[in-house]
Amino acid sequence: MIIQICVGSSCHLKGSPEIVELLTQAVKEHKLEDEITLAGSFCIGKCNRVGVTVQVDDVIYTGINRENFKEFFNDKVLSVIENERK
Repeated sequence: MIIQICVGSSCHLKGSPEIVELLTQAVKEHKLEDEITLAGSFCIGKCNRVGVTVQVDDVIYTGINRENFKEFFNDKVLSVIENERK
């Protein structure tokens, strides 16, 4: 799985450095270093007014922030990996 975090100016101002840190910690916490590649991306093209844009493989999610990060990670990352393992 490849997760790209927008680090363009708009997302940077909305907290992309914090989302990068949260993703890094979550990947380590769940021991997913061999299954997930984290990458920065300059503008994914889906800027919105709230939160950061993150692309998981070919799916783009907008509005990711500290408050909804755990839900995003559990629903869009962890559950997908767990389903792929079955």
